Amino acid sequence: MKAWFYVMCVFLGGCSFGVLSTFVKLAYDTGFTMFEVTGSQAIIGTIMIWVLALLVKKQKLTKKQIIKLAISGFPMGLTGIFYYYSLETLDASLAIIFLFQFIWIGAIADWIILKRKPSFQKILSIIIVLIGSVMAAGILTSGEKTIDLSGAMWGVLAALSYSLFLLTSGLVEKEVPAIQRSAILSTGSMIIVLLIANPLSWLNTDTMINIAPYGVLLGLFGVVIPPILFAVGMPKVGPGTGSILTASELPVVVLLSMFVLSEQVQWIQWVGVLVILVGIILGNRSFLSNPFREKTGLLKENKKNFTS
Repeated sequence: MKAWFYVMCVFLGGCSFGVLSTFVKLAYDTGFTMFEVTGSQAIIGTIMIWVLALLVKKQKLTKKQIIKLAISGFPMGLTGIFYYYSLETLDASLAIIFLFQFIWIGAIADWIILKRKPSFQKILSIIIVLIGSVMAAGILTSGEKTIDLSGAMWGVLAALSYSLFLLTSGLVEKEVPAIQRSAILSTGSMIIVLLIANPLSWLNTDTMINIAPYGVLLGLFGVVIPPILFAVGMPKVGPGTGSILTASELPVVVLLSMFVLSEQVQWIQWVGVLVILVGIILGNRSFLSNPFREKTGLLKENKKNFTS
């Protein structure tokens, strides 16, 4: 496969996560609680991805491999829980900024764990993306903000768990087929969500029927599509480059806020979207021009996969 294919997989996975906030807002406006929204997303999404898994060729796994993959799915579920908790006490524009700290956290993880020091170009692209995220989130046009410490804590935890999810997506049991791997990851995500969300307090027939349309959309764009795309692309691009690519989430949030929620989007937010895209392109120029170089973020054992 060409390098751009793996880059696009991770980029589109980030775009898919960007769809979630719009439908979460719609579900909240309808009267559903955070636990109902996250729980239905986890349950319906996991069912959907297992249906796909039953239709494709699977690899025989050991109990150890299954457990390892399931545990690796915990950060995916925790990210949603932490982020939705942060939204209870922070404005959405502030919450997304705290979440977006995963961009530099991913680069540090890449450096510490995989011993791949970020290049000057990558550091510059991270700075550009963070500046663009502040502009696109609308903080500069929404006046003075009060930062709640508990909300900030949940936001930082969301960034850490999302960074961990991106890291495990590229490292754990990479040889397992993407859909099968994603199904087990999603199962682990569902387990941790249900342990926290206490389904006994809200899981009933009427609730599941009413929330099903939202659960299908959130499950598709939050549980099915991103893990599959990340399973394909993340082992090749690495968590450092991958964290930059997944910044594509915020431009999608801005677009859907205008077209679906009919929210007013200021000109500076559109400039922020363009700045984010410039940062993403800058952060991937070296990878696309020469994916064989170690400095692009590929592990040595992955280099041979680009010869096909």
